[in-house]
Amino acid sequence: MKKESKIVGVGLITAIASSLCCIVPVLALISGTTGIASTFDWLEPFRPFLIIFTVLMLGFAWNQKLKKEVNCYCANNEKKSFFQSKLFLSFITVFAISMTFFPYYSSAFYSTPKKNIIVVNNANIKTINLKITGMTCSSCEEHINHTVNQLNGVLNAKSSYENGNAVIEFDKTKTTKNEIEKAINLTGYKVIKQ
Repeated sequence: MKKESKIVGVGLITAIASSLCCIVPVLALISGTTGIASTFDWLEPFRPFLIIFTVLMLGFAWNQKLKKEVNCYCANNEKKSFFQSKLFLSFITVFAISMTFFPYYSSAFYSTPKKNIIVVNNANIKTINLKITGMTCSSCEEHINHTVNQLNGVLNAKSSYENGNAVIEFDKTKTTKNEIEKAINLTGYKVIKQ
């Protein structure tokens, strides 16, 4: 039973590790410590391997659990603990799957600020394209968009981890490029000076 518990534990840890780079920005937003958002971006290249390892570990755990039940003709009806049950393994499996797919639904944790921006003069509207390092998934994009959209005068912010940039439209009478860059840098991602 200890071997099965270790296998489940390893599967759970690798599932969390596979999406840790995407979970941290959400946790940072919730806790108010946005500067640590890009702390685990170094894990992104290992994500496919961690996902495969998670699937293998959980598959092996399920195989052992089901094989043991099929091959056991024991007269011993001793009650097993919750941690040795199929129900517990099911919870772990569902949790691991939800952690693995976290980057695809992480945007649900970021609220869209409601703004009433009055543009007095269209000549004051400026669009900038900033190069940003550290983004590895859609959760990173949402973190930057959420932070920048909270600035006064920002009309639209659209970041892309694939392109490593953010395109921001703002009223230059209400905010500046430097303020936008500073807000992005405070999230833990870094604006590359061009």
